[in-house]
Amino acid sequence: MDTQYNATVIDKIMVTPDIMIFKINTDEARAEFEAGQNILLGLFGYETRSSNSEPELVPAEANKLIQRPYSIASAKSETRQMEFYISQVKSGQLTSRLFNLDTGDRLYVGTRISGLFRLDETPDGTDIVMVATGTGIAPYISFLRSHIVERPESKMVVIQGAAHRWDLGYSSELTFLEKTYANFFYVPTLTDADERWDGYRLCIEDLLRNDTLQNEFNISPDPERTHFFVSGKPEMVSHVSEWLLGFGYTRHHPDEPGELYVEEF
Repeated sequence: MDTQYNATVIDKIMVTPDIMIFKINTDEARAEFEAGQNILLGLFGYETRSSNSEPELVPAEANKLIQRPYSIASAKSETRQMEFYISQVKSGQLTSRLFNLDTGDRLYVGTRISGLFRLDETPDGTDIVMVATGTGIAPYISFLRSHIVERPESKMVVIQGAAHRWDLGYSSELTFLEKTYANFFYVPTLTDADERWDGYRLCIEDLLRNDTLQNEFNISPDPERTHFFVSGKPEMVSHVSEWLLGFGYTRHHPDEPGELYVEEF
């Protein structure tokens, strides 16, 4: 057992063969963090890769600790038990090894939690639109678990884009929140839906351009009233960001607050 490992896998839920909800317990509690932040996960190169991975593009060094940051999906008060939503990069170094772990296995978890993708920096009373593809949904799960009770005056919307119904991670939790909180709306949209799907059937960019937010939820892309979080595949993030810049949005930076928060996965 490697002495640098400081956490244990306590649950692993396979959403699809290449997407999992991954829960760990750290040996020592971390400091309370802000919803939307990330932490490093790590494994050594000698660890076995998953059975459905592909040859590594860059072979890992056996005795080197491979580390990458992952958004935390759990509530900000969970400082020992943490949850992650991870997609396997089949030819990558770390996710192919994380996917091979089972309950009880050990791994490295960083001690520092960081990141600027934070709901707590948005002004009280503003509406919040959270746009995601793929594992970009993870920080929003932390947002909602941490803050939905505290912000009854804000409309909060999650727009989640995917190809198929089974790619919509956390959809049951998001549907439950929509039924529970009058100010929360869940908007899943599929680009390759089957005949049983009765929701939206278009990409996120088209859904926004069709004025769905304005017509369905009375939420306008107005920097004074609505803050946007955009998280996921770089192409979607770029298109939605460009669309919002046309309404006068500015990208958020620590020294220069803006109304558009961006994180690429």
